[in-house]
Amino acid sequence: MGLLGGLLNQFKKGLKRTQDLVLAPMGRLLGLHRLDEAQLEQLEDLLLQADLGVKAVDQLMARLRTELRSGADIDPKQVLKEELLRLLGQSPARPLEAAGTQVVLLVGVNGVGKTTTLGKLAAHLKTRGEAVLVVAGDTFRAAAIDQLERWAERAGVPVIRNQMGGDPAAIAYDGAASAKAKGTPWVLIDTAGRLHTKDHLMKELDKIRRSLQKVIPEAPHRVLLVLDATTGQNGLAQAEAFARAAGVTDLVLTKLDGSAKGGVVVPILDRLKLPIAFVGVGEGVDDLIPFDAEAFVDGLLDV
Repeated sequence: MGLLGGLLNQFKKGLKRTQDLVLAPMGRLLGLHRLDEAQLEQLEDLLLQADLGVKAVDQLMARLRTELRSGADIDPKQVLKEELLRLLGQSPARPLEAAGTQVVLLVGVNGVGKTTTLGKLAAHLKTRGEAVLVVAGDTFRAAAIDQLERWAERAGVPVIRNQMGGDPAAIAYDGAASAKAKGTPWVLIDTAGRLHTKDHLMKELDKIRRSLQKVIPEAPHRVLLVLDATTGQNGLAQAEAFARAAGVTDLVLTKLDGSAKGGVVVPILDRLKLPIAFVGVGEGVDDLIPFDAEAFVDGLLDV
């Protein structure tokens, strides 16, 4: 099985709740070559229930109606796939590639799974044969430090930590300096959950960035905003503001397997104008996968 086939299977697994609870009724409609207005409205309702967002659904339905007006038989599933790929292709993700020591900062609000994501990302890079150092930058929660140490042990990578209540900027500096001195290609830094409305916490992120740049002027090379897919579009406005404030370069969408509205990937990309680098589709160490638009769409429409 090739890489795309493997990703497709993982996306199918991650989107099973969306398929079972929302998209299964689409199977009959997508098998028709002619759709009347009542069937089009039913299809539109199902796409909205999958949380694809009003803007994307309007564009999808406009394309279907245009195809139908041509008088020819159509393949609704293929039309939807083409349109979804067009929408998702507007913000392609850059692969993680090491060139010297690369610093990756993970940010986001409380409870989205930053620490777990960092542990899985460390394991992902380690399986590529690349050395990784993880930094426990969430010094506000002892549980976060302990959790990260467990993930680091599981992934077989070293961790730099400080005492609870320590200065996150100082520990980030120590991590970057250690990695640079040893030639370690990847430094992954956890941060405390915070709301974009808390000015002092957002200023702390600036302090972390300044500390890193004393060691590596270009750092952080990537800032990953971690989002929880189960919140649907409710957290989008908050994420949008957070993305602006934190210098975010990429998105990571967690808990996709726990959401009945996996289509939220589409409005997230449209609203935030940022690429999705990874998607979490389960609890296992291998369940953080690179986002692939074609595998995602095929998994979504596999009804």
